Amino acid sequence: MPTTKKPQKRRPRSRVAVQRAVPAAPSSRLLRRCALIAATAGCDLTLRVVGSAESKRLNFRYRKKNRATNVLSFLYRARPLAGDVVLCHPVIASEAKAQGKTLAAHYAHLVVHGVLHLRGHDHLRKNDAARMERTEIRLLLRLGLANPYAGAGALK
Repeated sequence: MPTTKKPQKRRPRSRVAVQRAVPAAPSSRLLRRCALIAATAGCDLTLRVVGSAESKRLNFRYRKKNRATNVLSFLYRARPLAGDVVLCHPVIASEAKAQGKTLAAHYAHLVVHGVLHLRGHDHLRKNDAARMERTEIRLLLRLGLANPYAGAGALK
């Protein structure tokens, strides 16, 4: 008796758009890959690479901090699994140099970090921070990157 095949459930397709207000960031392909490894199926994300002025303006408007910051995450409450991750190139480049990391490795870490915030992770409490760091380390390892909390990491 022939068996019938069960129809496979299709995984919802994810979409990651990359916008650049400054041209110096790693490739859009790398940034998308980093976002998708941290995202859930069916996500709709925008990664935006900005300069210091835009980062400072957004950080002040939404967090009341009058300085540029490396990454900001904005979840769209009206649309599940959707949001923006804003990455400030000058801050990221400066941090990568100070920490002895490649620019690509530091971007990868911060893209993963920003997407995890969209998924509900935070680091306000010690236990939550430890859980988020473990998740980041595991995901970055899948990208071929070293533990970002243990020193310099480089793309393999």
